[in-house]
Amino acid sequence: MHRFLVLAVPALVLLLAGSGTEAKDRPDAPARRADQTHTTGPQSFNAADFLREYDRNKDGFLSRDELPRWMRHHFQRLDVNKDGKISKEELEKGERYVRRHRPSDVMFVLVEMSDCDECSLEELQRVYEMLRKMDRNHNGVLELAELKAAREALGKERVDEIFEDLDANKDGKISKDEARGQLKKNFAELDRNKDGFIDRDELLNAVLSPPADALRKAVPDRAKQPLKPERRNP
Repeated sequence: MHRFLVLAVPALVLLLAGSGTEAKDRPDAPARRADQTHTTGPQSFNAADFLREYDRNKDGFLSRDELPRWMRHHFQRLDVNKDGKISKEELEKGERYVRRHRPSDVMFVLVEMSDCDECSLEELQRVYEMLRKMDRNHNGVLELAELKAAREALGKERVDEIFEDLDANKDGKISKDEARGQLKKNFAELDRNKDGFIDRDELLNAVLSPPADALRKAVPDRAKQPLKPERRNP
């Protein structure tokens, strides 16, 4: 358990922050380790060296097959002029994609870096249950409409939790006296109709605002309770 806490937590932070080493990518983990000289540490990314190392046919460009496997999902983004190959200049412009970590790499951390299988299993089960609920048509593929529906559902749950905690007199709105923390600090901004209260619609509007929106940042984050696995009929 101690090793899990020491290794997994820093790794999760590095993955989500977009800095540090990449999680290993099946099935070419040895190649990934060799590539880390280009993607980690204080040194800057050298596009010329990277091109020279991976340009197998020595034509001065990188095809999709010549890219390391862990980079291939970024090929379309790197190929700015859409000519089917990546130049040194395109590598330099797309450096953020060479260094970028995928949030989904967190799954590899949970599977690989724990000496407490029960701990990892609990977190993976939570992710699995949420993905199953998002897949409303049960076709095994997550669609944009399902993502939006899940975001709205989570937003409503978050608003319900905040009202359960703060709406002391249960009148369906939060007064300035009832507000706490960020809600109190940003009360005037959240109270859009200026009636002296924050109602559910006002709070939901803030929660569902784009992440960069100032209104979204005015709402405090709340830790979600672990999802309960659904029971299936045998």
